[in-house]
Amino acid sequence: MTNHKRFVVTGLALTALATVAACSGGGGNTQTATQSGSAAEPVTINVHTFGGGENFGYDEAVKKWNAEHPNIQIKYQNLTDRFEDVYLPQLLQRLQAGAGAGDVVGIDEGAMGLMAARPQFFTDLSQYGLDSRKADFPAAKWEAGLNADGKLFALGTDMGGMTMCYRKDLFEKAGLPTDREEVGKLWPDWNAFFETGKKFEAAKTGAKFMDGPNTIYNVILFQEAPKNGNVAYFDKSNQLILEKNPAIKTSFDWVQKFSQAGLTAKLQAWSPAWDKAIKGGGFATMGCPSWMLGVIEGKAGESNKGNWDVAAVPGGSGNWGGSWLAVPKQSKHPKEAAEVLNYLTGKEGHVAAFKEAGAFPSSIPAQQDTEVSGLKNAYFNDAPTGQIFSASVANLQPVFFGEKHAQVKTAVEKVLEGMDQGAVKYDEAWSKFVEAGVKAAG
Repeated sequence: MTNHKRFVVTGLALTALATVAACSGGGGNTQTATQSGSAAEPVTINVHTFGGGENFGYDEAVKKWNAEHPNIQIKYQNLTDRFEDVYLPQLLQRLQAGAGAGDVVGIDEGAMGLMAARPQFFTDLSQYGLDSRKADFPAAKWEAGLNADGKLFALGTDMGGMTMCYRKDLFEKAGLPTDREEVGKLWPDWNAFFETGKKFEAAKTGAKFMDGPNTIYNVILFQEAPKNGNVAYFDKSNQLILEKNPAIKTSFDWVQKFSQAGLTAKLQAWSPAWDKAIKGGGFATMGCPSWMLGVIEGKAGESNKGNWDVAAVPGGSGNWGGSWLAVPKQSKHPKEAAEVLNYLTGKEGHVAAFKEAGAFPSSIPAQQDTEVSGLKNAYFNDAPTGQIFSASVANLQPVFFGEKHAQVKTAVEKVLEGMDQGAVKYDEAWSKFVEAGVKAAG
């Protein structure tokens, strides 16, 4: 799920860096080293995740597992909605200490390079047969779960896909179309989106057209990165390419243009003010990977059911976010933890997560399931989210994340926030953006 998370890596985090069956719907015909309910003594497997709204969407999947596996009980905890400044530093500390981490832990895409470089912290899942799951995942999702030693340490949960969420009530107030098909036609590209924004602002609805710099920057960046070698801040040799990658400058330029035109509400994503504006109608559009729908529903609440809807994103496709599950070596029950991980990343776990939280499956069998392809989201006016997100990920390409991707992302987005809010001058913003990224990369 991603960042449905606020990205910051603190000094604390930097200090901290010093055969499983497809039970109840897992992928393939893998046999478990610990068959369902076959543990010698009852054990509890702690599953730790992160994320806003409905988080990873595992509540119903966990209930089902626990009802069917009295000897292996899952204790599921979503620890925080803030991945990089809360969850990640704590996880790194616990991994370094050798105690305190969950038996199964969620990892956001932005930290996968960091974790893959630290094989000493994670169980090799192939020793429990999970390497037989390779055909269940797109190549990019599978390969990201291999560590620096080439061992399988994580399996994929969701992937992002991309749409644009919008407030129907605010569009109606601005005299714009409200039907999702017509709204999508308003913005075939980002120039058209910009012009739509100017029309919205001219209507003086009392709301802004878009939330702030963070979300739109990430949407555009992950559309542009595949056009520029499938890389973002780092090349595949882990060398910083901040100034050399046109995808970065293009994304920066669009954010600056939107900000200078007064289209943003100047909100920092994942802040209390952003939460309040989602609920209160403070802005009309926001880039929406699949997991963001759960965030919006969780923050906007039942009173806003039907006010939000889902349309095509300018440019037609893209991906932002996605997560993996891993088993730390410190787990006292690695076989049982691997069995739970297999279930949650199998077809049944993926389908349950999509139904509960809108987390679009990275599992190919789950993507092909009619419960996914045919699903409609009642909160978003019965939007056919199964069809929408299936189409949005059909031609996705992988984007490489360097080991320090998260640190650089945090640093440069702080500059974008400062620029949008007036603390950084527009004509100085790019140089400060680059300076912050270089410093974060060390």
